[in-house]
Amino acid sequence: MTIRKAQFSIGDVVHHRLFDYIGVVFDVDPEFSLSEEWYDQVAQSRPPKDAPWYHVLVNGQTETTYVAERNLEQAENPKPIDHPLIEEMFAAYRNGRYEVRGHVN
Repeated sequence: MTIRKAQFSIGDVVHHRLFDYIGVVFDVDPEFSLSEEWYDQVAQSRPPKDAPWYHVLVNGQTETTYVAERNLEQAENPKPIDHPLIEEMFAAYRNGRYEVRGHVN
């Protein structure tokens, strides 16, 4: 299996193409890493498992989500995200992206 380079990095503000929300990437998996049960129940568009997947803080929500790379794009005119975990994970918002606060993992 060939693993591709991730298009997005931790701190990038992204837009979900299908569900039209904005969020910030807080972790990246080189390929799908959740259970087959989760994939069967949640990943309705059946995105590839052998491409990067992203953990995202959703703007205006308290939840996080797990998203396949093909469903994300760079947010146009990114603005700061409203999420209760932002200050725990990120030190600052500069030039359209977040800077990581210490070691996250």
